[in-house]
Amino acid sequence: MNKVNSKSNVKVMSRIGMLSAVAFLLMFFEFPLTFIAPSFIKLDISDLPAMVGAFTMGPVAGVIISAVKNVLHIALKGTSTGGVGELSNFIIASVLTGTAGIIYKRDNTFKGAIVGMLFGTVLMTIAAIISNYFVIFPLYANFMPMEAIINAGKAVNANISSLWDMMIYSLVPFNLIKGFLVSIVTMLIYKKISHLFRV
Repeated sequence: MNKVNSKSNVKVMSRIGMLSAVAFLLMFFEFPLTFIAPSFIKLDISDLPAMVGAFTMGPVAGVIISAVKNVLHIALKGTSTGGVGELSNFIIASVLTGTAGIIYKRDNTFKGAIVGMLFGTVLMTIAAIISNYFVIFPLYANFMPMEAIINAGKAVNANISSLWDMMIYSLVPFNLIKGFLVSIVTMLIYKKISHLFRV
């Protein structure tokens, strides 16, 4: 029995490692949505492997993959924000994939996956507002003055005149787009690759 459990644990760890490596590579393919947010806020789909992991191995796997990809990013690529950007990425990725994974685990159907990703996207957006307003942007202000951050937002949207405005006019649409994009790509590829990562 112990040997069976040991083999299963090795499989889980190896698959988490593989998905984490893919997620790390996807972090290199990032681009700004300058019609919504300042250029220093960039979009990528590196949460996709974490979503696959959450669906095939459970929500904890999604959170672990989200953590490992950011650790790899800091260790191998370095960080220009003292880890602040990576911390933000980890928080929102964990909420997205963890929520989706929990719901899908309870309702292991196509409908459960859709509901999980929708709830995950909404909760991720809420988490992004809270974490960015109270933690991430105040920390980022050590690298870029808060006034400059707000002015960068105002250059994109004239309605932005405060940090809270930035949350509402930039962070909300940005994270909704990110969540829906990751969800759509997951739906398109999940059936084709899920068998590779199930335990």
